Amino acid sequence: MSRGFAAATACIWLWSMACAAGQALPSIAVLDFELIDDTQDNDSATLAAQQKRLTLINEQLRKELNDAGLYRVLDNAPAADYIAELKAAQELRACNGCELDIGKRLGADLVLTAWVQKVSNLILNINIEIKRVASGQTILNKSVDIRGNTDQSWSRGISYMVRDMVEKKQGGRR
Repeated sequence: MSRGFAAATACIWLWSMACAAGQALPSIAVLDFELIDDTQDNDSATLAAQQKRLTLINEQLRKELNDAGLYRVLDNAPAADYIAELKAAQELRACNGCELDIGKRLGADLVLTAWVQKVSNLILNINIEIKRVASGQTILNKSVDIRGNTDQSWSRGISYMVRDMVEKKQGGRR
């Protein structure tokens, strides 16, 4: 009797795993972070460090969203010229739907815009907004406050944000 129960339990577990594996994660176009600097800090060393941090967290967010199984993160390269053209004229987080056009060009289900707001060298916040490409409906707004304008604080902010999304079941994985 116990062998039969164990076999039935194993079959049910394998079947549920196969069903879960068959569910495709939604694809997402993750646009690069933009910086809103309320301090108007023009120190060249600070500006260079912040640009480096933006690049680091762009890569980190894409990797962590993908690794956590929240979304299937798409490569933005096929729309790189279009993205650069739009970025030259405006901020993508406030471009009246151009982010949806980028998502359509990439064949994405969803599009994520992201920005860091620097209130001071001590107070910053990292923000993301995710929209459905087909409808333009916002499905997630998320923000995390960080303390300190350092590589470590920015990186920890991204890790916390993704970990919180996993814990709250926010994303394509359920």
